[in-house]
Amino acid sequence: LNHISTSMTNINQRLQEVFGEAIRASCPELDDPPLSVAPNQQAKFGDYQCNSAMAMAQMLKAKGVKVNPREIAEKIIQNLPDNELVEKTEIAGPGFINIHLKRPFVSKLLSKLLVNGVQPPPLDSRKRVVVDFSSPNIAKEMHVGHLRSTIIGESMCRLFEFLGYDVLRLNHVGDWGTQFGMLIAHLQDKFPDYLTSSPPIGDLQAFYKESKKRFDEEEDFKKRAYQCVVRLQSKEPSFLKAWNLICDVSRREFQKVYDCLDIQIVERGESYYQDMMTKVVKEFEERGMAELDEGRKVVFVPGQSIPLTIVKSDGGYTYDTSDLAALRQRLFDEKADILIYVTDSGQATHFQVVFAAAQMIGWYDPQVTRVEHAGFGVVLGEDNFEAVKEDWTEVREAEPLLFSFLRKLCRCPPPQVLTPEELTKAQRSVAFGCVKYADLSHNRVNDYVFSFDKMLDDRGNTAAYLLYAFTRIRSIARLANIDEATLRKAAETSEVLLDHEKEWKLGKCLLRFPEILQKILDDLLLHTLCDYLYELATTFTEFYDSCYCIEKDRKTGEVVKVNMWRMLLCEATAAIMAKCFDILGINPVGRM
Repeated sequence: LNHISTSMTNINQRLQEVFGEAIRASCPELDDPPLSVAPNQQAKFGDYQCNSAMAMAQMLKAKGVKVNPREIAEKIIQNLPDNELVEKTEIAGPGFINIHLKRPFVSKLLSKLLVNGVQPPPLDSRKRVVVDFSSPNIAKEMHVGHLRSTIIGESMCRLFEFLGYDVLRLNHVGDWGTQFGMLIAHLQDKFPDYLTSSPPIGDLQAFYKESKKRFDEEEDFKKRAYQCVVRLQSKEPSFLKAWNLICDVSRREFQKVYDCLDIQIVERGESYYQDMMTKVVKEFEERGMAELDEGRKVVFVPGQSIPLTIVKSDGGYTYDTSDLAALRQRLFDEKADILIYVTDSGQATHFQVVFAAAQMIGWYDPQVTRVEHAGFGVVLGEDNFEAVKEDWTEVREAEPLLFSFLRKLCRCPPPQVLTPEELTKAQRSVAFGCVKYADLSHNRVNDYVFSFDKMLDDRGNTAAYLLYAFTRIRSIARLANIDEATLRKAAETSEVLLDHEKEWKLGKCLLRFPEILQKILDDLLLHTLCDYLYELATTFTEFYDSCYCIEKDRKTGEVVKVNMWRMLLCEATAAIMAKCFDILGINPVGRM
């Protein structure tokens, strides 16, 4: 109960409860009347709008009852239950209901936010969430597609964690399969003493290319490579050791990227599911769902155009088999309530068939368990060609370019307060923040152009602009010589006045935060949070330009007057912005 009293109120949800009751009372003959409440796009018409009357009129018309939508809107207003948030309503146009909120209600919610901090909405039950993201291939370079998956997946995890869910981050790396045969055969030739002294394979990419060249050109080597795969799959100790050595070199390279992006993820590669695949195949066979097709074992899923191949003609398993085994393990062993796969949109059909097969065999009910593929578009270069050849190295090489711009972000606190090490930490943190934000601020479904110039632009919806705005807001209290204790006391005792139209606009914008989180939870589109963050920053700028927070003596520059309720609005804005940055995986000040 204490958690419910401290958590932020979702105003839209509360209005839906109030209007839902009124709508049901107005038209009891409709089984499932539409409920549509949204923030009003034009402030002069009110704060929110209920647009249900028109759709209800259409439903009644289909039942043979002709009624004017405005009459329905009138009825809805008459049936509104007593509530704490609606000041007045007006009917506009063909039947829109414009809703004006009570200012004291909004003011009270802002005080609650200031006293309790940014708290998540109450949670009915703490669900288990498994997010599968990043997933590079051992012995291959991590390209920008993996980078996208890593950035988007991590941010989704942070959102679920803030909302109170139990989150498991999984890295389904490609660490098994035929390519290991050629890698192990090449390792045996190049470093015959690998079992006793660790081979110096620093450049795994070059090593991979050499082995691939031999595999394509030397018939004897190719035969040996296939034998190596069989012996690895039979778990012969010397072959397992060779495999582990190769995986470790790759892991160290991946870890450098994860360290830069401040990501901790549990690796569970394809190898982890090897023994489970046999059971999966057996389960489909026993249920009579597997068919023989030209030597392969396949599963046809009703409604899906492509079958799953669970056993190849040579007896080997496929991606289909390992993805089914992974899904089964996550549902039954991890007991996942929500399962999200963050990979490129090109894999959408594959996952659609895998999920449909899992439902067909009865592993989960989509009404109970949420299993979803969160696909994303490709990363394009500035010439609009696919940029998968660009890799993480390019981001690292651009650091000096980022740093030169980002020095100005460290004006607050002044640079002399920071040691050179701290300054570098702050700059690195902000640099990688710019890279993350550039990705997350685009709708993940669309292709996205990778451009350092756009990332560094200090105008518009970029991390550079928002971090600068954030540091400015944070500095206001310091310029006014107001410490945290004073602000805290003011939050507990002062009313947040919202008389000026820009105060009112900012107050409402701040309190839309829970609605934004709910929307992202429903559709997993994180650019909505970036759009909100940008709207909040620009709304704050309008407020700050129109409303004096502190007044100074023009001659001496001393602070002569402080508007405490406006200082509290500054504080609330900074708190919500900080939480948005946190969900997006951006650390505004570096780890100091």
